[in-house]
Amino acid sequence: MYLVKTPWWLKKLYPQLIWNAEPGNRSIFLTFDDGPIPIVTPFVLNILKKYDARATFFCIGDNVRKHPDIFEEVKQAGHTIGNHTYNHLRGWNTDDQVYLQNYLKANELLDTPLFRPPYGRIKRSQVKLLQQARPDIQIIMWDVLSGDFDMSLKREEALNNVTKNAGDGSIVLFHDSIKAFHKMEYALPLVLEHFTGLGFTFKAL
Repeated sequence: MYLVKTPWWLKKLYPQLIWNAEPGNRSIFLTFDDGPIPIVTPFVLNILKKYDARATFFCIGDNVRKHPDIFEEVKQAGHTIGNHTYNHLRGWNTDDQVYLQNYLKANELLDTPLFRPPYGRIKRSQVKLLQQARPDIQIIMWDVLSGDFDMSLKREEALNNVTKNAGDGSIVLFHDSIKAFHKMEYALPLVLEHFTGLGFTFKAL
């Protein structure tokens, strides 16, 4: 069970987390979780380049260790980097100090103030620890979830999740992972084409 469009009341419950970017510029903020991964991440980079789009990649530290060349490609293409922990930890099921150390281990490779908790699961106590460890941290959530990770979802539905719910200032979540690739490779180019036709630009956080 997940919400495609993050409701206003959830955003109000966690005001210390960032759910949207500032509206007013007809901009959409695409984000990609779980990379860098061979084949998948380079595909994303090529599609973004075609539309002169910038995005934010929330990288898993261990994947950066395994694929430093792809990580370098992401940076060289002008995209923004975010921390997604070193081992994709689920915060609700993880000891606070273990979570903090895993974040710090990833940040040795990533060195970024942007952070997204895997699965969107993070305790208030973990938020506080991360803020103490890095005072300039920005914990980025999302406004629209593509659902590309959902094995029961049709790829057309992943596309509609974004085109029907995203708008000015939306932070949209895709995944550059093997699991999500089938749906993401279908939906992403069509999302870029759709919103470009409506006069939107795609920016990095």
